[in-house]
Amino acid sequence: MSTRVTTRLAARQPTRLGRIELLALDVDGVLTDGRLYFSGRGETFKVFHVRDGHGIKLLMGSGVEVAAISGRRSAAVTARMRELRVRHVVQGCSDKVAALRKLSEGLGIEPRHCACMVDDTVDLPLMSAVGFAAAVADAHPLVLAAAHWVSAAPGGRGAVREFTDSILRARADAL
Repeated sequence: MSTRVTTRLAARQPTRLGRIELLALDVDGVLTDGRLYFSGRGETFKVFHVRDGHGIKLLMGSGVEVAAISGRRSAAVTARMRELRVRHVVQGCSDKVAALRKLSEGLGIEPRHCACMVDDTVDLPLMSAVGFAAAVADAHPLVLAAAHWVSAAPGGRGAVREFTDSILRARADAL
């Protein structure tokens, strides 16, 4: 990733948080701490933070759509998103920008009213495709530089809840 692109991302004016209508979340490193646990039989285990889940429910309850978009496939993600009633789950995704574009068009939401929360450089294109880009505290340095907002908590440890709370506060202030 070139420095010029990173500077452009960081310099663009973000959409106000109170105008966010769709939040796209990366999974590994954002909803989880990024570590993968494998059993002797090859099963993968992930750990999700309960406060992140509650924040997602609160955000959806306020009318904001939430999507999980992941490059990996995981039964654990399917189960957790089902439990939270997140309707928009895209796994095994090699082009997150195209996935977000398809989802936002289907929902009638302009990309500038979308936000994302990510942790690694593979998601820099997604950050530039949305109106508001957030990063977890322990994100890659280039992602931190490109973010409009950075959590205090690391991924998988309440970072999503911090961001959902910020969106909810901004929506309440906009009323």
